[in-house]
Amino acid sequence: MSFVSDLRVVLRGRDFRRLFGTRLVSQFSDGIFQFAVYGYAFFTPENQTSAAEAAAAFAVLLLPYSILGPFVGVFIDRWPRRQILVIGPLVRGALLALAAALLAAGAPDGYFYAVALAVLGVNRFFLAALGASLPHVVPADRLMMANSVTPTSGTVATFLGAGAGFLLRLLFGPGTNGTALLLVVSGVVFGMSALVASTMERSLLGPSYDPNRPQAREAVRNVLRGLVDGARHVARRRTAAAALGSMAAHRFWYGIALVMAAMLYRFYFTDGDAEAGLLHAGGVVATSGVGYFAAAFVTPWVTERMAIRTWVTVALAAAGILELALCLPFTEWGFLVAGFVLGLAGQSVKICADTVVQRDVDDPYLGRVFSLYDMLFNGMTVAAAAVSALFLPADGRSHLAVVVIAAGYLLSAVAYRVVTASAGPAKGDRTPRAHAEGPVT
Repeated sequence: MSFVSDLRVVLRGRDFRRLFGTRLVSQFSDGIFQFAVYGYAFFTPENQTSAAEAAAAFAVLLLPYSILGPFVGVFIDRWPRRQILVIGPLVRGALLALAAALLAAGAPDGYFYAVALAVLGVNRFFLAALGASLPHVVPADRLMMANSVTPTSGTVATFLGAGAGFLLRLLFGPGTNGTALLLVVSGVVFGMSALVASTMERSLLGPSYDPNRPQAREAVRNVLRGLVDGARHVARRRTAAAALGSMAAHRFWYGIALVMAAMLYRFYFTDGDAEAGLLHAGGVVATSGVGYFAAAFVTPWVTERMAIRTWVTVALAAAGILELALCLPFTEWGFLVAGFVLGLAGQSVKICADTVVQRDVDDPYLGRVFSLYDMLFNGMTVAAAAVSALFLPADGRSHLAVVVIAAGYLLSAVAYRVVTASAGPAKGDRTPRAHAEGPVT
């Protein structure tokens, strides 16, 4: 139960509680927003969603994190972080109000998705500022504890926000006007995070003044060079490269599974009834959330008893075998259980990948490698959604897709095992702790 004990310890700090509260409120709001976009794209009665439109929705939700991720640090290290946490929610609230107005006015979907992209771009800066602020509110000897509990807590808050969005949708109704009201609620809740952040002293979160810091334009050019250097560095470290590969592979196969499940619940399991489809799909989201949370307890316990490379191999292989067994009959209960399995396996792989990269990559390269990690984490899901659009049928029922996902997980497990075995024994291959700078889930 290290998660609970670590959380209890770090919550003793007043400034940490305020930063932590800012994170929880903001990610709760983000859950409502993501549910609103997801529900609008897949389960609005006015929309007859295709796999291509599903891919567009995933691109809106994830691309800002992939494209902006490597560059946000340039500005996070130059702008007052506490002010980012105060002003960012206000900007996002205004954009959410605009998005709601566009939906209510019946504007073309392209305008709505463009504003949604801007909303998530602001959110990317906000979350990066939260991560960079953590060392300013936690003593050095407790930083690892804080690193381990904050990402998991934020993910749980996002799932809870999605659950609140589901309940609010029942109240507001399933049409575009109901989605518009959800966006307004998300904006109001996100604004509350600004109130929490404003209780912190203006200079508390940095950045510290550095007269040798390069100008922003030069720093952006350095980011591009740094990504290339980071890729070359990690390519020379097989265990770290294999960890990144295992995470990227999971996100790709998981992305195909997400699109397939969304189409199945929209058209196959519920005969096109949007509200019934959303209700049943919410069950898969819930079981996936339970799997994500369970991984925070299971993975440290398991990796005290077996090597990280063994647990990653087992997680990927189990995901492939159980995906085939549970989903090939195309029953709703099978997809519910598969949601838990893929959530547990995927978060286990992520926790292990965080640890291996942190352990095996030289410290001067860590930031650049985690920027690559961030791009792969979200970009692979978008790529998977795009690939899904090429072969998924209109109702999502595809035996080929299930076989491809299962075979992909199994081949990924074999490839990971072969690469790590050829790299030789790894030191410290036990007890992973989540890294704070890993991508947001």
